[in-house]
Amino acid sequence: MNFTDFFAASYVGARERFRRSAQAAGAATLEAFTHPEERGPSGEALTVDIAHLGDRKGSRQLLVISGTHGQEGYAGSAAQVAWLKSGDAARIPADTGVLLVHGINPYGFARGTRTTENNVDLNRNFVDHRKPHPVNPRYDELREHLVPAHWSQDQLAAGDAGEKAFVERHGADALFDTLARGQYVDPLGPFYGGVQREWSNLTLEKIVREQLGSAEKVGLIDWHTGIGERGQPFFLCFNEEGSAEQAEAARWWGADKVIGSRPNGLARPHYQGLVFYGVQSFLEGRQLAGAVIEFGTRGSATGRALRLDQWLRRHGAGLDDDVRQQMAADVLDALNPVAEDWRDAVWQHGLALTQAAVRGVASW
Repeated sequence: MNFTDFFAASYVGARERFRRSAQAAGAATLEAFTHPEERGPSGEALTVDIAHLGDRKGSRQLLVISGTHGQEGYAGSAAQVAWLKSGDAARIPADTGVLLVHGINPYGFARGTRTTENNVDLNRNFVDHRKPHPVNPRYDELREHLVPAHWSQDQLAAGDAGEKAFVERHGADALFDTLARGQYVDPLGPFYGGVQREWSNLTLEKIVREQLGSAEKVGLIDWHTGIGERGQPFFLCFNEEGSAEQAEAARWWGADKVIGSRPNGLARPHYQGLVFYGVQSFLEGRQLAGAVIEFGTRGSATGRALRLDQWLRRHGAGLDDDVRQQMAADVLDALNPVAEDWRDAVWQHGLALTQAAVRGVASW
């Protein structure tokens, strides 16, 4: 087998492959949640699809999510399909279920952008919007350097110089924290968490409450790409340091991978509004263990592509179509490389890590 058995070339293709694979795996409960307002680029429906396998009322459940960030959905989908095609769905241990959530941000997946229909980073949206939003204390200091008016060498160089000066004042860890923790003041800036719950946020709550109501303990994998060594998994566990849940995740995947990880060699940002925290709140006190698992692409250079994604959201409509397509292709390749070796590494690691999580949750 190779990557073409698991990866798709479009959102529509990924969705169809996921649903066919779930049906072929047998005894899967399939359901689709259709966006009530948005459509895909060819007018197609945008849906979040779920497949629930094994004991759907079991006390142990594994929740596996793909597509939180649109372009990253291809890798997460491939990992889900690889597990479905492995035959393991027929061998899930007793009292254990596996809930696969495919394309939780279908707008971004279909439209080739990181964010939702409202340009919101879904992985910063799971905060209590009824309260004052989290503050990113140094964001205004960086704001003018992040998304230039023109995507030109001169303006990009000026932005790089602004970031360099910021690092000289505050350090590289502070730069990464300011960029990645999330912000709630600049709707056209990167990592914008929004001012209200996105449709995908509400849909995920509905799925968790309806599908995992019987669960006492839940494992979580939220598939992403970008951070880490090329083609290799990188773990961001958001369980409390030293907690029993963190120890569980470490037991499944290895303490050396889960504990003390430093993304791109830097201190972990003070992330706000993560999907992980949203699922935690939806479970209302029941135990949750797991991680965001990234597959490395361009390392720290991926940040340039994330800004280009934001620039295209602002200015792409006015571009020559050929130019826009080339720039969008660069963003997509930064988060979903076309290379065979990268894609084969993703599905193989994705399968092994899912298998380990199923075993871990069942024996928790």
